[in-house]
Amino acid sequence: MLPTRRVVLTVSAAALGVSLLVPSAGSAHAPDRAQAHAPKVRTADQVLTDMTLAQRVGQLFMVGTPADEVDRATKRQISRFHVGNVILTGRSYDGVEKPARVSRAMRSQVSAASTDGVGLLVATDQEGGQVQVLQGPGFAAMPSALEQGTWAPARLRAAAKTWARQLRKAGVDLDLAPVLDTVPGRKAAKHNPPIGRYHREFGYTPRVVTRHGLAFLRGMTDGGVVPTVKHFPGLGRVNANTDTKAGVTDRVTTRHDAYLKPFRAAVEAGAPFVMMSTAYYARLDADRPAAFSPFVVDTMLRGDLGFQGVVVSDDLARAAQVARFTPAGRALRFIGAGGDIVLTVDPDPVPAMYAAVLARARHDEAFRAKVDAAALRVLTAKQHRHLL
Repeated sequence: MLPTRRVVLTVSAAALGVSLLVPSAGSAHAPDRAQAHAPKVRTADQVLTDMTLAQRVGQLFMVGTPADEVDRATKRQISRFHVGNVILTGRSYDGVEKPARVSRAMRSQVSAASTDGVGLLVATDQEGGQVQVLQGPGFAAMPSALEQGTWAPARLRAAAKTWARQLRKAGVDLDLAPVLDTVPGRKAAKHNPPIGRYHREFGYTPRVVTRHGLAFLRGMTDGGVVPTVKHFPGLGRVNANTDTKAGVTDRVTTRHDAYLKPFRAAVEAGAPFVMMSTAYYARLDADRPAAFSPFVVDTMLRGDLGFQGVVVSDDLARAAQVARFTPAGRALRFIGAGGDIVLTVDPDPVPAMYAAVLARARHDEAFRAKVDAAALRVLTAKQHRHLL
């Protein structure tokens, strides 16, 4: 068994070249004298060095809890499995206070033993239309992305800033939006269950999706919430939903496809998080879902597009698309492909997933290097949020 702490690390924030559009949790600059007496701020590299391997692995998980009540299993997993991130799921209709209370309860589990004192990223799905987890007093009724796509970009950016500020009041740091999938037309949208059927697309051309996706992304950042662009390399041309069907396959998208333009533009604009699709892409990697494909994650997203931020999976707990893989296999494949945060809306698979990643990291130096690099990317994003 390898030591649980490492003195010398092979990765660093500088080596990763991380320079991302991550909103700061605080903006005031203290006077020099106050800074001289302030506690020393830890860097991501320092925290990674201080953490045990078990704690580093915990940073690579985002676990679900209902937005309107505390899931006790998820809460326990922050301590037991060092889970570093949570996602508010389902629907909450009673306004700000319930999700804020859930967020506080989850954050109360942060300690030196659980996460080395590193704060949680609290996420939710707040796209608009039929995908708006947090509703009620204190939350604006967000129109669908398709309607947002008819607005002037300046109007959308201003609205997204307001929506972000509302999320912050509920204790949310990370919005799993905007959707940058392009559906090829109104007729095609009717046959596109994951995106078009729910009006989750900003429009029907990469140009419109790029323009309005960037406006949403920048508005969220302006309001202090970290945006997440999704679902790379796109779900706009599939005819089934990966949440409810297996074998969902895109047979059109190519490595340098025009429909990748919104993702490329978002990366160039400094997008800090990208969510991976779990569909198969016949012309990219026919044998693996995109989230498990080193070619799609590493060669395309990190290589071709130059993305240096955090790669998060789509749900790996309940999605029918990944059901043929064991929970352990899902986590190992995602991290092995170059992913950073395993998203599981259900806490039940976490023990098997966590144990598998930890065991592989202890016995496989190459895999451990991937864990270290992934943990550093997560910690670097948290450093920008003053969560270290």
